[in-house]
Formats: sequence, C-alpha cells, structure tokens
Amino acid sequence: MMPAIPVDQDALPANLRRPTLAVEDLRTHFLGRSGPARAVDGVSFRVEQGEILGLVGESGSGKSVTGASIMGLVDKPGEVVGGRILFKGDNLREYDRERLRQLRGNRIAMIFQDPMMTLNPVLRIDTQMIEAILAHERIGKPAGRVRARDALSRVGIASPEERLHAYPHQFSGGMRQRVAIAIALLNRPDLIIADEPTTALDVTIQAQILHEMQALCRESGTSLIWITHDLAVVAGLADRVAVMYAGRIVEQGSTAQIIESARHPYTRALMDSIPSRGVRGQPLRQIPGSPQSPFNRPSGCAFRDRCPRATQACLQEPPVTVEQDGRELRCFHPIIAAATAPA
Repeated sequence: MMPAIPVDQDALPANLRRPTLAVEDLRTHFLGRSGPARAVDGVSFRVEQGEILGLVGESGSGKSVTGASIMGLVDKPGEVVGGRILFKGDNLREYDRERLRQLRGNRIAMIFQDPMMTLNPVLRIDTQMIEAILAHERIGKPAGRVRARDALSRVGIASPEERLHAYPHQFSGGMRQRVAIAIALLNRPDLIIADEPTTALDVTIQAQILHEMQALCRESGTSLIWITHDLAVVAGLADRVAVMYAGRIVEQGSTAQIIESARHPYTRALMDSIPSRGVRGQPLRQIPGSPQSPFNRPSGCAFRDRCPRATQACLQEPPVTVEQDGRELRCFHPIIAAATAPA
C-alpha cells in the first residue's frame, strides 16, 4: 500500500480546507460530593481559518471551561470525559502533556481574564516575552526583543522600549492585560482563545484591541474564539456567534442572524437585557430566576424554568436542528418573528 501523501491545507481552496478547530460533543465534568457537575455538556462548534467566533452566555454557562478544555488546562477535580477536539484535523485529546505544552503559546494561545495568570510577578516584561518566543522559535535575543517591542506597540502601550524593562507591578491592571494580549500575539498562532480579555480596559483601549484582533485575523488567517457576556462587543467583532446556557450551545449562527433575529428564547432574553437609549427612564429588563445547578441537572431543556414559552414538551431534551439559513438551534418553541434588536 502506498503511504499517504500529506496535504498542504493552505494550498487548498477555502471550501476544501479543514477548519482550524472542530469541537464535537465536548463534555467536561467536575466531581463533587453531590455527583458530577456537568460544566460542559455536549458542546459542538467549528472555527474556520481566519474566522472570529463569539462564545456568549451568562456567568456559569460553561464558556471559560470550554476554552480551558480545548487548551488542556482543566485541573482536578475537573476532567474532559467525552468528545473530540480537532485542531487542524488532529484530536488534541490524544496528545500527551509534552506535546500539548509545545502547542500552547505557539500554535494555540490563550488570553485569560486575569493577566497575572499569564505574567510572572518577579520577572521583567522583556524576559517573559523573549522567553515566550525562544521557547518555540530559534531566533536571536535581539530579534526577539524587536518582536516583543512591536507587540507592545500594537496593543497601545506607549514607549514600548522603556516598558520592556518594567516589572508587572509597575503597570496598571489595564496595562498588564494589554501585555498579556501582546504575549499571545508574539508567535502568530493559528488559534487564539480570548476569555473576556478586555473587561478591565476602558472603552477607547478596548476598541483599539478589538481592531487589532480583527486585523490580525484578516492578515494572517488566525482564528479567534472570543469568550464574553457582552453582546455589544460580539456584534462589532465576531463573524459567528454561539450562545451557551447550562453547559450547552442553544443557538449558533452568523452574527447578523443572532443579533438581528434571535430565535432561542434565552438569546432573545439576553438581547432584551442590554441597556438601550430607546427605553430611557424605564426599568432594565432582566431574565427571571436563576440558572440551574450543574450538579444533578434534570433532563429536558435547562432553560424551561425561566422561559415564558415553556410547555410540557420541554421536559424532554430538545434536539439540535439546522435551519435553512444554516443556523443551529436547540429549542422546541423558537421565536418565529423576532423583534428588532435593541440599539
């Protein structure tokens, strides 16, 4: 039998390339005294080359655990118990610890919400950034220093040459987050997972970072998963949106589809809770009730106790349906004619 000839994916037409990432039926549980907590419970999505996917949901919906599961950063008592994580066609769940370590920070990078999860408080910024480059690439320290300086400049840090000599405690919280973002960009990864990285930044710097991330994806083909609870950020950043609730994706589609005509009642409730200038003087809308506990979660639709459209049918597990426009939906009673999205 002739040996298989490796295929250069970049040389193929866009419609024939493998996606940068394909997550299939991912399940991550945390063991506790009351049984396993199903933090991620059957999540599936794809991210194409150069595409930006917004992963949206309330706190506790499983967004961050999904990102950590992809990176292989789930610590005990957590464990990925099922599914496949296909990066460029390779199942990351089959990688050993050393192979994953070589992948992280090089071809896959993660930006955490807390920058001190990235930065070492006792090392200068230049030391940390240059080591991040040299760990994966054989270039001299002078060339690494130039790349580190340019990365700081791209994320809006003034006097980047001087700032390379500083320690993390000499930066404000927002500037530390910008350094963490710069480190993620150093090795021009194929995939970046950003876990609410602009929460601590002011609006002006946030807009600059979002612009830089979009430019990076366009120019280099880097794929981006942007984890957030802020639909306003996703509306101006992402190509596609996946909405998570109780460890599952309940609706996903193009950004225009989700923002302009949300079909799942939970997505619609998230849209309605956004403050709008069009309803000045009126109380802000909120989603009634609380999310279900991940421990011993009952069968059926997890949103049914908070949903105004729920019926007896919602006691059963709603299947995933693919609509004619390509939108994926997990609901027995989707909204047929959605209201205009808030400004």
